[in-house]
Amino acid sequence: MNRILRRLLRIWKLLVLFLLAGAAFAYAMFQGGFVSWFLFYSFLPFAIYGALLAMYPLKAWKAVRKITKHEYTAMEKMTVELELTRSSVFPLFYLVVEDVFSASLKEQASGKVLVFPGFKRRIVLSYHIDAVPRGEHLFTEVAVKTGDPLGLMEKELKLALPDQIIVYPVYEELSYKPFMTHYDQGATVSKERVQRDTTMAVGIREYQTGDRFSWINWKASAKRDSFMTKEFEQKQSHDILVVLDCEKSEKFETLVSFTASLIRGIIRKGAQAGLLTVEKERTTFPIRGGEGQRSLLFHHLAKCEDASPLSLANVLDNEMSLLQQQATLLITTTNLTKQLVEKTSYLANKRYQVAVFLVKEANESLTQEERSLKAAASSRGIMVIPVSKGRFKDAFLEVATS
Repeated sequence: MNRILRRLLRIWKLLVLFLLAGAAFAYAMFQGGFVSWFLFYSFLPFAIYGALLAMYPLKAWKAVRKITKHEYTAMEKMTVELELTRSSVFPLFYLVVEDVFSASLKEQASGKVLVFPGFKRRIVLSYHIDAVPRGEHLFTEVAVKTGDPLGLMEKELKLALPDQIIVYPVYEELSYKPFMTHYDQGATVSKERVQRDTTMAVGIREYQTGDRFSWINWKASAKRDSFMTKEFEQKQSHDILVVLDCEKSEKFETLVSFTASLIRGIIRKGAQAGLLTVEKERTTFPIRGGEGQRSLLFHHLAKCEDASPLSLANVLDNEMSLLQQQATLLITTTNLTKQLVEKTSYLANKRYQVAVFLVKEANESLTQEERSLKAAASSRGIMVIPVSKGRFKDAFLEVATS
Protein backbone atom coordinates (compact mmCIF):
# COMPACT_ATOMS: atom_id res chain seq x y z
CA MET A 1 0.00 0.00 0.00
CA ASN A 2 2.76 2.47 0.92
CA ARG A 3 4.58 1.70 -2.33
CA ILE A 4 1.41 2.45 -4.35
CA LEU A 5 0.89 5.72 -2.51
CA ARG A 6 4.48 6.79 -3.15
CA ARG A 7 4.11 5.99 -6.85
CA LEU A 8 0.85 7.99 -7.09
CA LEU A 9 2.50 10.91 -5.30
CA ARG A 10 5.41 10.82 -7.74
CA ILE A 11 3.00 10.86 -10.70
CA TRP A 12 1.09 13.75 -9.14
CA LYS A 13 4.27 15.79 -8.67
CA LEU A 14 5.22 15.15 -12.29
CA LEU A 15 1.78 16.37 -13.43
CA VAL A 16 2.16 19.48 -11.28
CA LEU A 17 5.55 20.11 -12.89
CA PHE A 18 4.05 19.92 -16.39
CA LEU A 19 1.11 22.09 -15.36
CA LEU A 20 3.45 24.75 -14.03
CA ALA A 21 5.51 24.65 -17.21
CA GLY A 22 2.32 24.87 -19.29
CA ALA A 23 1.05 27.76 -17.17
CA ALA A 24 4.32 29.65 -17.64
CA PHE A 25 4.17 29.08 -21.41
CA ALA A 26 0.52 30.19 -21.61
CA TYR A 27 1.31 33.31 -19.60
CA ALA A 28 4.17 34.17 -21.97
CA MET A 29 2.00 33.57 -25.07
CA PHE A 30 -0.92 35.70 -23.92
CA GLN A 31 0.97 38.37 -21.97
CA GLY A 32 3.96 38.72 -24.30
CA GLY A 33 6.88 40.96 -23.52
CA PHE A 34 10.33 40.33 -22.12
CA VAL A 35 9.36 39.65 -18.53
CA SER A 36 6.86 36.88 -19.25
CA TRP A 37 9.13 35.07 -21.69
CA PHE A 38 12.06 35.49 -19.29
CA LEU A 39 10.04 33.78 -16.58
CA PHE A 40 9.15 30.93 -18.95
CA TYR A 41 12.71 30.32 -20.13
CA SER A 42 14.01 30.63 -16.56
CA PHE A 43 11.60 27.94 -15.36
CA LEU A 44 12.10 25.68 -18.40
CA PRO A 45 15.50 24.16 -17.31
CA PHE A 46 14.05 23.25 -13.92
CA ALA A 47 11.05 21.62 -15.56
CA ILE A 48 13.23 19.65 -17.98
CA TYR A 49 15.58 18.57 -15.18
CA GLY A 50 12.63 17.52 -13.05
CA ALA A 51 11.19 15.45 -15.89
CA LEU A 52 14.54 13.77 -16.54
CA LEU A 53 15.00 13.13 -12.82
CA ALA A 54 11.62 11.40 -12.74
CA MET A 55 12.94 8.95 -15.35
CA TYR A 56 16.38 8.58 -13.76
CA PRO A 57 16.84 5.07 -12.29
CA LEU A 58 18.02 5.67 -8.72
CA LYS A 59 18.43 1.90 -8.40
CA ALA A 60 21.67 2.29 -10.34
CA TRP A 61 23.34 3.27 -7.05
CA LYS A 62 25.20 0.57 -5.12
CA ALA A 63 26.40 0.93 -1.53
CA VAL A 64 29.10 -0.71 0.54
CA ARG A 65 29.54 -0.15 4.29
CA LYS A 66 33.00 -0.54 5.77
CA ILE A 67 33.44 -1.04 9.51
CA THR A 68 37.00 -1.46 10.75
CA LYS A 69 36.00 -4.08 13.33
CA HIS A 70 32.84 -5.66 14.70
CA GLU A 71 33.79 -5.95 18.37
CA TYR A 72 34.24 -2.84 20.50
CA THR A 73 34.53 -1.85 24.12
CA ALA A 74 31.99 0.66 25.44
CA MET A 75 32.97 4.34 25.08
CA GLU A 76 35.37 3.46 22.29
CA LYS A 77 35.42 5.59 19.12
CA MET A 78 33.94 4.03 15.98
CA THR A 79 34.31 5.08 12.34
CA VAL A 80 31.93 3.96 9.59
CA GLU A 81 32.69 4.50 5.91
CA LEU A 82 30.09 4.37 3.15
CA GLU A 83 31.02 3.97 -0.50
CA LEU A 84 28.36 4.65 -3.13
CA THR A 85 28.92 3.90 -6.82
CA ARG A 86 26.88 4.15 -10.04
CA SER A 87 27.45 3.55 -13.74
CA SER A 88 25.75 6.67 -15.19
CA VAL A 89 26.89 10.30 -15.03
CA PHE A 90 23.46 11.95 -14.75
CA PRO A 91 23.98 15.16 -12.77
CA LEU A 92 22.42 15.15 -9.31
CA PHE A 93 21.90 18.43 -7.50
CA TYR A 94 22.12 16.86 -4.04
CA LEU A 95 22.12 13.47 -2.36
CA VAL A 96 21.07 12.73 1.23
CA VAL A 97 22.68 9.50 2.41
CA GLU A 98 21.48 7.96 5.68
CA ASP A 99 22.90 4.88 7.32
CA VAL A 100 19.96 3.28 9.14
CA PHE A 101 20.82 1.55 12.42
CA SER A 102 19.19 0.53 15.68
CA ALA A 103 17.78 3.15 18.02
CA SER A 104 20.43 2.35 20.64
CA LEU A 105 22.99 4.24 18.51
CA LYS A 106 20.89 7.23 17.49
CA GLU A 107 21.73 9.21 20.62
CA GLN A 108 25.40 9.10 19.63
CA ALA A 109 25.18 9.72 15.85
CA SER A 110 22.62 10.41 13.15
CA GLY A 111 24.36 8.63 10.28
CA LYS A 112 22.89 11.15 7.82
CA VAL A 113 25.15 13.07 5.42
CA LEU A 114 24.35 15.63 2.70
CA VAL A 115 26.59 15.54 -0.39
CA PHE A 116 26.56 17.29 -3.79
CA PRO A 117 27.63 14.59 -6.24
CA GLY A 118 27.18 16.41 -9.58
CA PHE A 119 28.51 14.06 -12.26
CA LYS A 120 30.52 11.86 -9.85
CA ARG A 121 30.19 8.11 -10.22
CA ARG A 122 31.80 7.27 -6.87
CA ILE A 123 31.21 8.90 -3.51
CA VAL A 124 33.04 8.01 -0.30
CA LEU A 125 31.83 9.47 2.97
CA SER A 126 32.26 8.64 6.63
CA TYR A 127 30.87 9.47 10.04
CA HIS A 128 32.09 8.91 13.59
CA ILE A 129 30.57 7.70 16.83
CA ASP A 130 32.76 9.15 19.57
CA ALA A 131 31.54 6.91 22.40
CA VAL A 132 29.77 3.77 21.22
CA PRO A 133 27.40 2.48 23.93
CA ARG A 134 27.37 -1.06 25.30
CA GLY A 135 25.08 -3.46 23.49
CA GLU A 136 24.44 -5.32 20.28
CA HIS A 137 23.76 -2.80 17.52
CA LEU A 138 22.26 -3.57 14.12
CA PHE A 139 22.79 -1.77 10.83
CA THR A 140 19.90 -2.50 8.45
CA GLU A 141 20.09 -0.39 5.29
CA VAL A 142 21.39 2.69 3.52
CA ALA A 143 18.74 5.20 2.42
CA VAL A 144 19.53 7.47 -0.56
CA LYS A 145 17.36 10.49 -1.35
CA THR A 146 17.65 13.13 -4.10
CA GLY A 147 15.51 15.77 -5.79
CA ASP A 148 15.45 18.83 -8.00
CA PRO A 149 16.48 22.32 -6.79
CA LEU A 150 12.83 23.46 -6.46
CA GLY A 151 11.79 20.44 -4.44
CA LEU A 152 9.08 19.48 -6.92
CA MET A 153 10.53 16.05 -7.64
CA GLU A 154 12.00 13.75 -5.01
CA LYS A 155 13.20 10.17 -5.30
CA GLU A 156 14.28 7.79 -2.54
CA LEU A 157 15.98 4.41 -2.56
CA LYS A 158 16.64 2.01 0.32
CA LEU A 159 19.53 -0.39 -0.12
CA ALA A 160 19.44 -3.42 2.19
CA LEU A 161 22.84 -3.67 3.87
CA PRO A 162 22.57 -5.72 7.08
CA ASP A 163 25.45 -5.70 9.56
CA GLN A 164 25.96 -5.76 13.32
CA ILE A 165 28.52 -4.96 15.98
CA ILE A 166 28.87 -6.10 19.57
CA VAL A 167 30.06 -3.63 22.21
CA TYR A 168 31.39 -5.19 25.41
CA PRO A 169 31.19 -3.42 28.77
CA VAL A 170 34.11 -1.39 30.04
CA TYR A 171 36.17 -3.25 32.60
CA GLU A 172 38.87 -2.25 35.07
CA GLU A 173 41.87 -4.24 36.18
CA LEU A 174 40.86 -6.18 39.27
CA SER A 175 42.88 -8.70 41.24
CA TYR A 176 40.52 -11.34 42.60
CA LYS A 177 41.24 -12.86 46.01
CA PRO A 178 39.29 -15.91 47.26
CA PHE A 179 37.06 -15.34 50.27
CA MET A 180 37.73 -16.88 53.63
CA THR A 181 35.37 -19.76 54.37
CA HIS A 182 33.94 -19.44 57.89
CA TYR A 183 32.38 -22.48 59.55
CA ASP A 184 30.10 -22.72 62.54
CA GLN A 185 33.07 -23.74 64.73
CA GLY A 186 34.21 -20.14 64.43
CA ALA A 187 37.97 -20.26 64.12
CA THR A 188 38.58 -22.49 61.11
CA VAL A 189 39.13 -20.64 57.83
CA SER A 190 40.12 -21.82 54.42
CA LYS A 191 40.73 -19.85 51.25
CA GLU A 192 39.88 -22.76 48.97
CA ARG A 193 37.40 -25.56 49.16
CA VAL A 194 39.25 -28.86 49.46
CA GLN A 195 37.69 -31.90 47.85
CA ARG A 196 38.85 -35.50 47.86
CA ASP A 197 39.08 -37.37 44.58
CA THR A 198 37.70 -40.74 45.74
CA THR A 199 38.51 -42.37 42.40
CA MET A 200 42.27 -42.30 43.04
CA ALA A 201 43.87 -43.66 46.25
CA VAL A 202 47.48 -42.53 46.72
CA GLY A 203 48.24 -44.30 50.04
CA ILE A 204 46.90 -45.50 53.37
CA ARG A 205 46.83 -44.04 56.87
CA GLU A 206 45.37 -44.80 60.30
CA TYR A 207 41.65 -44.41 60.74
CA GLN A 208 40.50 -40.99 61.99
CA THR A 209 37.16 -39.86 63.35
CA GLY A 210 35.00 -38.70 60.49
CA ASP A 211 36.41 -41.08 57.88
CA ARG A 212 33.80 -42.87 55.85
CA PHE A 213 33.25 -46.61 56.27
CA SER A 214 33.77 -47.12 52.52
CA TRP A 215 37.30 -45.67 52.77
CA ILE A 216 38.58 -48.52 55.00
CA ASN A 217 41.30 -50.65 53.39
CA TRP A 218 40.45 -54.10 54.74
CA LYS A 219 43.60 -55.86 53.57
CA ALA A 220 45.88 -53.33 55.21
CA SER A 221 43.70 -53.33 58.33
CA ALA A 222 44.04 -57.14 58.62
CA LYS A 223 47.83 -56.99 58.28
CA ARG A 224 48.29 -54.23 60.87
CA ASP A 225 45.53 -55.36 63.19
CA SER A 226 44.04 -51.84 63.21
CA PHE A 227 41.73 -49.93 60.99
CA MET A 228 43.51 -48.30 58.04
CA THR A 229 41.80 -45.98 55.58
CA LYS A 230 42.70 -45.05 52.05
CA GLU A 231 44.47 -41.73 51.50
CA PHE A 232 42.98 -39.95 48.51
CA GLU A 233 44.44 -37.25 46.33
CA GLN A 234 43.29 -33.86 47.49
CA LYS A 235 42.46 -31.23 44.95
CA GLN A 236 41.37 -27.67 45.40
CA SER A 237 38.62 -26.10 43.42
CA HIS A 238 37.15 -22.63 43.62
CA ASP A 239 33.80 -22.30 41.88
CA ILE A 240 32.04 -18.95 41.79
CA LEU A 241 28.54 -18.05 40.68
CA VAL A 242 28.08 -14.34 39.98
CA VAL A 243 24.51 -13.08 40.38
CA LEU A 244 23.83 -9.79 38.57
CA ASP A 245 20.94 -7.65 39.80
CA CYS A 246 18.93 -6.65 36.71
CA GLU A 247 16.36 -4.46 38.42
CA LYS A 248 15.86 -0.98 36.93
CA SER A 249 18.72 1.27 38.03
CA GLU A 250 20.33 4.51 36.90
CA LYS A 251 23.70 2.96 37.78
CA PHE A 252 23.17 -0.20 35.75
CA GLU A 253 26.01 0.56 33.31
CA THR A 254 28.44 0.92 36.22
CA LEU A 255 27.06 -2.31 37.70
CA VAL A 256 27.61 -4.22 34.45
CA SER A 257 31.10 -2.75 34.16
CA PHE A 258 32.01 -3.99 37.65
CA THR A 259 30.49 -7.42 36.98
CA ALA A 260 32.61 -7.72 33.83
CA SER A 261 35.71 -6.67 35.77
CA LEU A 262 34.89 -9.21 38.48
CA ILE A 263 34.40 -12.11 36.04
CA ARG A 264 37.59 -11.22 34.20
CA GLY A 265 39.55 -11.12 37.47
CA ILE A 266 38.12 -14.45 38.63
CA ILE A 267 38.97 -16.31 35.43
CA ARG A 268 42.44 -14.76 35.19
CA LYS A 269 43.05 -16.04 38.73
CA GLY A 270 42.41 -19.57 37.43
CA ALA A 271 39.07 -20.04 39.19
CA GLN A 272 35.84 -21.04 37.50
CA ALA A 273 32.91 -18.68 37.12
CA GLY A 274 29.25 -18.86 36.15
CA LEU A 275 26.64 -16.15 35.75
CA LEU A 276 22.97 -15.79 36.64
CA THR A 277 20.80 -12.94 35.36
CA VAL A 278 17.05 -12.54 35.45
CA GLU A 279 15.84 -9.90 33.01
CA LYS A 280 12.56 -10.45 31.20
CA GLU A 281 13.80 -14.02 31.00
CA ARG A 282 16.11 -16.07 33.19
CA THR A 283 19.60 -16.75 31.82
CA THR A 284 22.19 -18.92 33.53
CA PHE A 285 25.67 -20.01 32.50
CA PRO A 286 27.24 -23.11 34.08
CA ILE A 287 30.40 -22.66 36.15
CA ARG A 288 33.43 -23.09 33.92
CA GLY A 289 36.85 -21.60 33.42
CA GLY A 290 39.02 -20.46 30.56
CA GLU A 291 39.07 -17.69 27.99
CA GLY A 292 36.13 -19.21 26.12
CA GLN A 293 33.96 -18.88 29.23
CA ARG A 294 35.06 -15.26 29.69
CA SER A 295 34.12 -14.44 26.09
CA LEU A 296 30.73 -16.13 26.52
CA LEU A 297 29.92 -14.21 29.71
CA PHE A 298 31.14 -10.90 28.26
CA HIS A 299 28.93 -11.43 25.22
CA HIS A 300 25.91 -11.82 27.49
CA LEU A 301 26.90 -8.81 29.60
CA ALA A 302 27.10 -6.74 26.41
CA LYS A 303 23.42 -7.38 25.74
CA CYS A 304 21.81 -7.58 29.19
CA GLU A 305 19.36 -4.89 30.29
CA ASP A 306 17.89 -3.70 33.58
CA ALA A 307 14.46 -5.13 32.83
CA SER A 308 13.86 -7.58 35.66
CA PRO A 309 10.30 -7.61 37.05
CA LEU A 310 11.60 -9.20 40.27
CA SER A 311 13.67 -7.83 43.11
CA LEU A 312 17.04 -9.47 43.71
CA ALA A 313 15.78 -11.01 46.96
CA ASN A 314 12.94 -12.68 45.06
CA VAL A 315 15.36 -13.90 42.38
CA LEU A 316 17.52 -15.58 45.04
CA ASP A 317 14.42 -17.09 46.63
CA ASN A 318 13.28 -18.55 43.29
CA GLU A 319 16.74 -19.86 42.40
CA MET A 320 17.65 -21.29 45.81
CA SER A 321 16.95 -24.89 44.90
CA LEU A 322 19.15 -24.58 41.80
CA LEU A 323 22.16 -22.91 43.41
CA GLN A 324 25.29 -25.02 43.62
CA GLN A 325 26.11 -25.32 47.31
CA GLN A 326 29.83 -25.85 46.72
CA ALA A 327 30.09 -22.55 44.83
CA THR A 328 30.73 -19.12 46.27
CA LEU A 329 27.90 -16.69 45.52
CA LEU A 330 29.07 -13.21 44.56
CA ILE A 331 26.11 -10.85 44.26
CA THR A 332 26.49 -7.52 42.44
CA THR A 333 23.82 -4.88 43.01
CA THR A 334 23.23 -1.14 43.29
CA ASN A 335 20.44 -1.48 45.83
CA LEU A 336 21.01 -2.92 49.30
CA THR A 337 17.70 -3.78 50.95
CA LYS A 338 16.56 -5.42 54.17
CA GLN A 339 15.00 -8.26 52.16
CA LEU A 340 18.33 -8.90 50.41
CA VAL A 341 20.21 -9.01 53.73
CA GLU A 342 17.69 -11.47 55.14
CA LYS A 343 17.83 -13.70 52.08
CA THR A 344 21.64 -13.81 51.97
CA SER A 345 21.70 -14.53 55.71
CA TYR A 346 19.39 -17.48 55.11
CA LEU A 347 21.71 -18.74 52.38
CA ALA A 348 24.71 -18.39 54.69
CA ASN A 349 22.93 -20.47 57.32
CA LYS A 350 22.49 -23.15 54.65
CA ARG A 351 26.31 -23.33 54.33
CA TYR A 352 26.47 -21.14 51.23
CA GLN A 353 29.38 -18.74 51.03
CA VAL A 354 27.92 -15.35 50.07
CA ALA A 355 29.31 -11.86 49.48
CA VAL A 356 27.46 -8.78 48.25
CA PHE A 357 29.12 -6.04 46.20
CA LEU A 358 27.27 -2.73 46.46
CA VAL A 359 28.22 -0.73 43.36
CA LYS A 360 28.36 3.07 43.52
CA GLU A 361 29.24 5.85 41.11
CA ALA A 362 32.56 7.66 41.49
CA ASN A 363 32.83 9.64 44.74
CA GLU A 364 29.40 8.40 45.91
CA SER A 365 29.26 7.34 49.55
CA LEU A 366 26.94 5.02 51.45
CA THR A 367 23.67 6.39 52.81
CA GLN A 368 22.83 6.08 56.48
CA GLU A 369 20.37 3.28 55.72
CA GLU A 370 22.97 1.38 53.71
CA ARG A 371 25.48 1.67 56.57
CA SER A 372 22.90 0.22 58.96
CA LEU A 373 22.11 -2.65 56.59
CA LYS A 374 25.81 -3.31 56.03
CA ALA A 375 26.35 -3.56 59.79
CA ALA A 376 23.34 -5.87 60.13
CA ALA A 377 24.67 -8.10 57.34
CA SER A 378 28.12 -8.21 58.93
CA SER A 379 26.65 -9.32 62.27
CA ARG A 380 25.08 -12.25 60.41
CA GLY A 381 28.32 -13.23 58.71
CA ILE A 382 27.55 -11.59 55.34
CA MET A 383 30.25 -9.43 53.82
CA VAL A 384 28.87 -6.32 52.07
CA ILE A 385 31.59 -4.62 50.04
CA PRO A 386 31.01 -1.11 48.62
CA VAL A 387 32.80 -0.51 45.31
CA SER A 388 33.02 2.75 43.38
CA LYS A 389 33.43 3.42 39.69
CA GLY A 390 37.09 3.99 38.89
CA ARG A 391 38.20 2.07 42.01
CA PHE A 392 37.12 -1.48 41.25
CA LYS A 393 40.64 -2.66 42.07
CA ASP A 394 39.92 -1.87 45.74
CA ALA A 395 37.04 -4.36 45.88
CA PHE A 396 39.14 -7.08 47.50
CA LEU A 397 41.21 -4.96 49.87
CA GLU A 398 38.79 -5.86 52.68
CA VAL A 399 39.14 -9.54 51.75
CA ALA A 400 42.91 -9.33 51.84
CA THR A 401 42.91 -7.85 55.35
CA SER A 402 40.12 -9.98 56.83
